[in-house]
Amino acid sequence: MTAPRAPRPTVVLVYQRTSLRWVFDSALRAGIDLVLVPRPDESVAPDRLPPAVVDVLPLDVEGDPVKALAILRERYGSTPFDGITTLYDPAVPFVADVAEALGLPGLGSADARAVQDKRLMRQRLAEAGLNVPGFVVLDDQGVWDGDSGLTFPVVVKPANGFSSLGVTKADSAEQLGAVIEEVRQVCRTKLGRATGLIVEEYLDGPELAVESLAHRGEVTVLSIGYKGEPTGPYFEEGVYRAPAPLPPDVQDAVVREVVAAHSALGVTDGPAHTELRLRGGARPYLLELGARVGGSGVSHYIAEHVTGADLAGDALRIAAGLAPTSVTDSLTRSGSGSPTRLARATGAAANYIVPCGGSGRITTIHGLDELADDPRVDHVVQMLHPGDVVRPYPDFTGYPAFILSHHGSTEDAEEFHRSLESLIRIDYAPTGAAQ
Repeated sequence: MTAPRAPRPTVVLVYQRTSLRWVFDSALRAGIDLVLVPRPDESVAPDRLPPAVVDVLPLDVEGDPVKALAILRERYGSTPFDGITTLYDPAVPFVADVAEALGLPGLGSADARAVQDKRLMRQRLAEAGLNVPGFVVLDDQGVWDGDSGLTFPVVVKPANGFSSLGVTKADSAEQLGAVIEEVRQVCRTKLGRATGLIVEEYLDGPELAVESLAHRGEVTVLSIGYKGEPTGPYFEEGVYRAPAPLPPDVQDAVVREVVAAHSALGVTDGPAHTELRLRGGARPYLLELGARVGGSGVSHYIAEHVTGADLAGDALRIAAGLAPTSVTDSLTRSGSGSPTRLARATGAAANYIVPCGGSGRITTIHGLDELADDPRVDHVVQMLHPGDVVRPYPDFTGYPAFILSHHGSTEDAEEFHRSLESLIRIDYAPTGAAQ
């Protein structure tokens, strides 16, 4: 007789956008079944499930986390699952709470809150001796007293924000009070609550994004990408090209900072998306580390096309308590402390984040249709459409579209992005105007 097939590992995937389908494709290749907790703004038809999804479990994770945890506890008791994970940054603490309550693999609750709350993150990174910008923490009602030791310009950001939500530069002490109130108002309207703030020194230089994967404390840096040199006053994301052309010593310094940040924040198992700036173009300063695959899955695309690694698949394996399998071609680098690994780059990949370029009611988005037959373009992921209202910064409505492409070199990707700047534009009508 044929032995019964072992059951496939099952992972609960919280708030993953179904339009970024390669995450689900990775789960299918990894042999992992998914129970999808859909985003509140998306509906998933039972007869048109994404790949690897075996069930859909609607939960109000942000509005009623206590009830959501109770439902998952009941589900686990009747139909056990092997893990839970998310690529949505605000859900990271909830996922950690569930994993801790059910004895599943994952971040501890305290560590999850440290990577989601910039106040705790900055403190842990500073205590570990890492390069972080000078900062001051303001609580929900805190008033700037001017005696901080910071020099202007400074950047104000919500402690529990995500993407570019509310991030605003103030060039002088005279501007700062108004900027703080403006950011607090964004928090009240977008997050539905007041929140503490971070006021930190503004850093010049290129911004970098680093994709990494940890397993049992060993960290592999998969890719280091270039994200432009945003100068404010608002910090709308625009480009992501990897691998970033960096001198070997700067590359090594970035790897050391990222690996040390994993340790300082307790991210010993699973993926991380880290953002840094190269002060003066040479010294890496950590801005933040997210314990997730970045960009709702964009980071998987970048890592896969730069190194061949299956970042999403390995992240799901680790969430299920399994070892990663795709990170094999890597270089050992002897930095300070434990040896670290940097995956070998075999290609280049890019994400062009279509800029809002204004505000109002979208009437037309020009240029996306022309990319359908471009062999360099693998995915055009459109999030905003005609009829949607884009609010002015520092509020953050969302990104109009991602254009994900592969290239022979980073220079080719840069040239391609220059062509998109003239190809793609968005037309707006004033809010309230007839569509």
